[in-house]
Amino acid sequence: MSEDFFQGYKGAALEILKRYNVRVWGQANVNTTRGVFQGTILPRSENDDDQHIVMKIITGYNIGIDIANVTEMIETGYKKANYKIPEKEFPYTEGFPKVKLIGTGGTIASRLDYRTGAVIPAFSPGELYGAVPELADICNLTTEKVFAVFSENMGPEQYKKLAIAIGKEIENGIDGIIIGHGTDTLSHTAAALTFMVQNSPVPIVLVGSQRSSDRPSSDAALNLMHAATAAGHGDIAEVMVCMFGPTSDEYGLLHRGTRVRKMHSSYRSTFRTIGDVPLASVTRKGVVPIKPEYNHRRKDRNVTILPYFEEKVAIVYYYPNMQPDIIDSLVENGYKGIIIAGTGLGHVNKPLYPAIERATAKGVHMFMCVQTLWGYAHMFVYDTGRDLMAKGVIPGMNMLPETAYIKLGWVLGQTTDPEKVREMMLTPINDETTPREPYNGYLIYQGGVKEVEDFIKKVHK
Repeated sequence: MSEDFFQGYKGAALEILKRYNVRVWGQANVNTTRGVFQGTILPRSENDDDQHIVMKIITGYNIGIDIANVTEMIETGYKKANYKIPEKEFPYTEGFPKVKLIGTGGTIASRLDYRTGAVIPAFSPGELYGAVPELADICNLTTEKVFAVFSENMGPEQYKKLAIAIGKEIENGIDGIIIGHGTDTLSHTAAALTFMVQNSPVPIVLVGSQRSSDRPSSDAALNLMHAATAAGHGDIAEVMVCMFGPTSDEYGLLHRGTRVRKMHSSYRSTFRTIGDVPLASVTRKGVVPIKPEYNHRRKDRNVTILPYFEEKVAIVYYYPNMQPDIIDSLVENGYKGIIIAGTGLGHVNKPLYPAIERATAKGVHMFMCVQTLWGYAHMFVYDTGRDLMAKGVIPGMNMLPETAYIKLGWVLGQTTDPEKVREMMLTPINDETTPREPYNGYLIYQGGVKEVEDFIKKVHK
């Protein structure tokens, strides 16, 4: 058979496919010392070893089969797969809200590249309707792909372009906006848009997925349906993140853009509101507020767009024995603002003091957040905190370090006046700082403890 039938396979794995006349994209029964596997033989990543065969089994999951365990292979059929979902024109329904889906890339708009084994941005926003036709039962959707990048490649340039695009959509009469985004830095973009798009009359919902669209456990479709419901029918006119609530598919949660954080690398329920409770829960039936106070949807088209960002801003995560050259190098490279994620109530070691003094003397704006994430920077409690404040470090209250980084970049994009910077940083736009945390704003359960195990058996993770 032609080498075209063995995409990516080499060495011993290639030889065993040839021995049993089984092709890539062939449906096969593979007998092994560990049992029989049925499914489709997939292309092999060109960067992987030659000791495994990759198969998509009938449940939809991909597995690797060690060729040392293979005793027989039988090809039962052949059909080359086409993993591209065709774009479909979205139907228009009279009376449905108009929602704009802005695509940036990420897992919610991606597929698996079997050549490399990587998940790549490949679905255009228009293709999403082909994958999730239920969206037509929720709203009249139009789409635009402004970027096609993973979220680690999102930054100030993209934040500003998104803010301007959102402003134009609101001006043109849209009823709600969805932004498809990779999950890894989704909270950074949510914070940036909260500061850059103020007083919005419509919901702005950022949504992603933890698992790519070709996986049976993908959360992409349901997250999109929830986001469309929140954008088209919800009353909360804020920048929000919409992702799974529990690990099951019962409901999603809407998180305020300044208080949300990705807390697990793979759980579908990875996003949590930190130091507060979520704005609302959402299902395909509608949005149910959790917080009583929020910005309500309006019929006017008034919105304030402030697309500013100073890129020379950094976060420094303090660790024991941190050396002063970390701070000095940032100053020497022209950084204008530094967020310190300090220990405890907002502390660093004394060897950093001279570098901090040198930084503030050169006009670098420095704010302290806590690396505990929950809680406040209370720098007046211990001598360390008082010393740091005397050297120019300003407590950032209970701002999340990532939110503080985004806000400081946004503020310094508008002014470098120390008093004005301080005032803007400590004046909340939308709960990035709060006067107190609610009693149920900090909940972390410890597994293995009897009462927690009893609780887990009754409720969801």
